[in-house]
Amino acid sequence: MDSDDDNVEETVEGPLDDDGQPHGFCTITYSSSDRFEGNFVHGEKNGRGKFFFFDGSTLEGYYVDDALQGQGVYTYEDGGILTGCYVDGELNGPAQEFDSDGRLIFKGQYRDNIRSGVCWLYFADGGSIVGEANEDGEMTGDKIAYLYPDGRTAMYGKFIDGEMIDGRLAYLISVEDGRPHFEHISDSPVFHFDKSTPSCISTNPLLPDPYELERVYIAESLILRAGEGLFATRAAGANTVMAFYNGVRITHEEADCRDWNVNGNTISLDEEIVLDVPEPFSNVKKYCASLGHKANHSFTPNCKYDHFIHPRFGPIKCIRTIKAVEKDEELTVAYGYDHIPPGKTTPDAPEWYQQDLKTFQAKQQH
Repeated sequence: MDSDDDNVEETVEGPLDDDGQPHGFCTITYSSSDRFEGNFVHGEKNGRGKFFFFDGSTLEGYYVDDALQGQGVYTYEDGGILTGCYVDGELNGPAQEFDSDGRLIFKGQYRDNIRSGVCWLYFADGGSIVGEANEDGEMTGDKIAYLYPDGRTAMYGKFIDGEMIDGRLAYLISVEDGRPHFEHISDSPVFHFDKSTPSCISTNPLLPDPYELERVYIAESLILRAGEGLFATRAAGANTVMAFYNGVRITHEEADCRDWNVNGNTISLDEEIVLDVPEPFSNVKKYCASLGHKANHSFTPNCKYDHFIHPRFGPIKCIRTIKAVEKDEELTVAYGYDHIPPGKTTPDAPEWYQQDLKTFQAKQQH
């Protein structure tokens, strides 16, 4: 995140002193195609300046005797930004990092360009990881915590490069000077990173998620012929993560070649993977590690599916409210079946969905 010391000066545009050195505001282009624009005093950068690197990233700040000093702003090629304190051209001190959408993704300290001390990593889904970075700047150690989106419920324990190896339930009670303090639940079960495979939904399918357990429960759905449904244990505002949708990981090709009665609990994760909760795991007596698959469909839902990085399950989907919900309110989502698939005159959806769609459309016309 600084200029390359091996750069060879190629061209100089701007005033020179009697020795032919840049003196004043100059633009220097290096052999690497990096470019620097800023103020020089007898060949050394002094004052405001900005590097334009060949990969599209930039670094801007105040230079003293050829080295960046004080606050500097590094902008990544994708538009993400890192702001931090520089000492003699290296990051030393507090820093913050934002993604290309302006969301905070890192807050902490750097030492000699490496993350150091207590650091916070933030995910777009609202979760975060906090702990003391190791000598390589990685979130590795036995006192690292993953914080759920409520900013209170945590998995505290051993992590390697941000991945939970084993953790126990804890609750964040305070943060002082950036350092978190937790209440540890002594009788908590141990949770492990347990990403599903095409054949195994979980190595501990009956171990509930503690965050989800506080927010939802299963009961008979209020929707006709829907079976069981997902309900809110407590009132929650809009944009609240309520439940998680984990499942075995199969391909779209595998899901597409099966009948709808087999695909009752499937959801697309990305362009390659479909999450599936197959029989007998649709029964909570066989599987209750995540409950998002119990949310029923509605054409006027109060929730949506969203991407989530879970400390135990890895990349999955979650159920997130799109408006405030009350205690004991049923949580619903729009299943999002294709209503006008290419080459077809009817929706690419199970029969019950097609019938419900006709009923809904008829009501909308009156």
